[in-house]
Amino acid sequence: MISIEKIKSLIKDDRIKWSNHILTRMQQRGIRVKDILYCVSGGEIIEYYPDDYPFPSGLILGYSDAGIGIHVVCALGQDYIWMITAYYPDKNEWLDDLKSRRR
Repeated sequence: MISIEKIKSLIKDDRIKWSNHILTRMQQRGIRVKDILYCVSGGEIIEYYPDDYPFPSGLILGYSDAGIGIHVVCALGQDYIWMITAYYPDKNEWLDDLKSRRR
C-alpha cells in the first residue's frame, strides 16, 4: 500500500522519477517543481489506486507555498516515487475541501 510517510521519505532522499506526462502538464498548467515537492511533502493521500500499473498509486492533495490546492498522482515502485500527473482541482468536480468529488 502506498503511504504518505514513504513518499515523504523518498522525496527527502531525492528518489524521484518524473514522467514526461507530468512535466508536460506542469508546463501547460503553470505548476513548478517546487510546488509539487511542497505539495506532496505536506499533503495527504485522498484516493488510492492499488490496481494501477505498473505500480500502485495515489492522489495527493496538498498546497503550494502560496496556499493554492494541487492534486498530484504519484506511484511507489522500485524504491522511487514516480510523479505521474498534477493539476489544480476543478471546482466543478471537487467540493470546497478539494478532497471529495461532486457526485
